Amino acid sequence: MAEDRTGPVAATPHGAVRGRYERGVAVFRGIPYAAPPFGPLRFRPPRPPEPWDGVRDAGAFGPTAPKPPYSEAFAQYLSDPAVPGDDCLNLNVWTPEPGPGARLPVLVWLHGGALTRGSSAVPVYDGSAFARDGVVCVSVNYRLGVEGYGLFPDAPPNPGLRDQLAALHWVHESIAAFGGDPGRITLCGQSAGAISAGVLLAAPHTQGLIRRAVLQSGAPEVADRDKVRRMVRRMATRLKIPATAEAFAGVDRGLLLRTQAEAARLSSPVLGGPAFGVVVDGDLVPRDPLKSLAEGAAARDVGLLMGWTRDEYRLWLVPGGLLERIDRLGAVALAGAMARCHASHDVPRGYRTLHPDAGTAEIVGQMVTDHLLRVPLHRLADARPGSSHLYEFAWPSRLPGLGACHALELGFVFGTGDSAESRKLAGEGAPRELRDAMHDAWVRFVTTGDPGWQAWDERHPVRIFDDGVPDTAYGPRDAEVALWSAASTLPQPPRTAVPRAPGAEVAAAMRRLRRSVEALRR
Repeated sequence: MAEDRTGPVAATPHGAVRGRYERGVAVFRGIPYAAPPFGPLRFRPPRPPEPWDGVRDAGAFGPTAPKPPYSEAFAQYLSDPAVPGDDCLNLNVWTPEPGPGARLPVLVWLHGGALTRGSSAVPVYDGSAFARDGVVCVSVNYRLGVEGYGLFPDAPPNPGLRDQLAALHWVHESIAAFGGDPGRITLCGQSAGAISAGVLLAAPHTQGLIRRAVLQSGAPEVADRDKVRRMVRRMATRLKIPATAEAFAGVDRGLLLRTQAEAARLSSPVLGGPAFGVVVDGDLVPRDPLKSLAEGAAARDVGLLMGWTRDEYRLWLVPGGLLERIDRLGAVALAGAMARCHASHDVPRGYRTLHPDAGTAEIVGQMVTDHLLRVPLHRLADARPGSSHLYEFAWPSRLPGLGACHALELGFVFGTGDSAESRKLAGEGAPRELRDAMHDAWVRFVTTGDPGWQAWDERHPVRIFDDGVPDTAYGPRDAEVALWSAASTLPQPPRTAVPRAPGAEVAAAMRRLRRSVEALRR
């Protein structure tokens, strides 16, 4: 990396870029890794960007992918800046300033947002703390929503995931110029970013590119193709156009985003319903990624750091008052959760036995969390003992009702807990000691593969991050996870505690629950 009077300069395969020195590290923002995905490239796999002459300024975040804003209920907790422009396939690099020979470990960050929102410009994801601790941090923008994950008969699937793959290849080819080691890349993501990281880890196209992976509140999964198609058809019906990429490409972008937000209004981790997601495509995603990883798709020495927050579901239910509504719906909501998770009647009975004082919303939330996260992550760790480390983030937000909710750990991981954007979710007074402990664990894992506690084995060690010094618990979620495969071995409550709901009753329960959400969101 060179230097001139205005900032550090680094070479990329497509031209030189000039960054900035900030707080002791070199920062490059908005570097294109692929061409703008519009015009003839809309709904198509990413292509390399056009090379440029001279030195391109990389001082400001590049355009973000088109996305609808968060609803008012969620915007009070989550920041999601939008930067206009078409050149949205870009990334950012924070580095401790050395030249090409430094060979430092690299963290590549994939943001969350249900594959419909979020970007690398979210202030919580500032990579300065990682760079100050000797890690080159890269954050990536990729296509979202129908642009990135719509399923059409006349376009290849998963363009957003292919964007992430293109960014990963860019890092492998270019990061040495920023002081990074292409042989020490850790792919890291949260929520939808964690799902993406897990899918990419299992993909044949990435073998040899990823040394380690961090999955925060997301497990490798693919969506049902019919579920994604239903989302596209919903939008097409509202727009009164055919459900084809060609037709969608002709729609005004603002109208498309508004229609997408309307079509997705009742989709959530708790309610299910049509939604965008990664699908099996026979190429980049040839089969179920969780099954592939459990059967050895990635080398056994590829380390995994995986975990969840104690109360994931509270970010899904607290905004808008849905938590209280589910408690009032009682058995109706529980029947809806059973349908959402394809659970037998023994599962909610087991949760009632394990948590006799919990309300319906907590039972529903923990059931969905276990179904989506803890069960598959346990399964993945069981298949890769010795190279997997698990954690639980248990510190509760200072804001009412949120608890240790989804996304709360991000300010601690990035060391950005003092930022206004982190305080939107955490409140005031987040403990600095917890931030330092969690950030240091991530730095250790990216650097050495050992975050500071024992790897997964038959004792099921899980690092608990809460007030005070982090501690290791053994099998803290084993009883709940076991319910999904062996509920009959647990003591059973009276059969009247959770009424049986035949298929028609379950469907009616889901309709009533969704109508309740519809009323809350109007």
